[in-house]
Amino acid sequence: MYLYHFGLKELPFTLTPNTSFYLGLAPHNEALAVLMTALKTGEGFLKVIGEVGTGKTLLCRKLLNEIPEHFVTAYIPNPYLTPDELRRAVAVELGVKQAQRMSVQLLTQRIQTRLLELHSKGHSVVLIVDEAQALPEESLEALRLFTNLETESRKLLQVVMFAQPELNQRLAQEHFRQLRQRITFSYELRPMSAVEVEQYIQHRLTVAGYKGAALFPSILCKKLTKVSKGIPRLVNVLCHKMLMLGYGEGQYLITAKHLALAAKDTEDTQPLGLNFSKKALWLTSLTLISVLVGLSLYTVRGSL
Repeated sequence: MYLYHFGLKELPFTLTPNTSFYLGLAPHNEALAVLMTALKTGEGFLKVIGEVGTGKTLLCRKLLNEIPEHFVTAYIPNPYLTPDELRRAVAVELGVKQAQRMSVQLLTQRIQTRLLELHSKGHSVVLIVDEAQALPEESLEALRLFTNLETESRKLLQVVMFAQPELNQRLAQEHFRQLRQRITFSYELRPMSAVEVEQYIQHRLTVAGYKGAALFPSILCKKLTKVSKGIPRLVNVLCHKMLMLGYGEGQYLITAKHLALAAKDTEDTQPLGLNFSKKALWLTSLTLISVLVGLSLYTVRGSL
């Protein structure tokens, strides 16, 4: 069991967006600062773009956790919704009663009434949409119409969209120009640098309880940055597999050999350039499967 082998309390490189593992690296801190500043000034549409695996959902959860108390949030994690489904989902998030039963016209009125009620109590309302690139065209238009709800001095609803670059391509179309012009602030998450990858790995190991010498040397982190393209999700996948391989071999230092083998077993990575025999690759797969079985048994026993 590699937790005991490396002296860890929990798995450090899981893919779930756990904010306890959040590390304030420059791209995420800058994005969070832009969002907080824009929300406080009452801007209508905000957008954060990032490639797959760059930490958009984790940043979204961080925003939800740290947004000031006077903000009321409506969170839509799965936006593949028709306009009607989107309106009802927003209404439910805002606490509109019987939102699933009333007509569209009445629902729109109730949403506006609820927004005015919250505004009168000193609240600002923010709709946060994750994976916004999945919104159907009609629902993107419905989202724009939400921001028409306003008083003489302020928008009743602000919208934050977290999305992949495909959203920019869609919004570049002529018929989306009205929505595009309403986006007042936009930020694009970049991949991590080699220095940031090293900080990221050490931070996650520390949070997971590791107290020993560095498992991932600086020179290995540089290679890992190249292989993973600096994408946090791929860094997590590769580090998890490398720890499994190290445990399977009884080693306490992760090497370029472990990285190369992990990369061979991982989709969407850059090859490291080391060649391995079919036997070595077969043994790698066998080691990974064996450790995965051990982790599964550990999880099952822990839940009993």
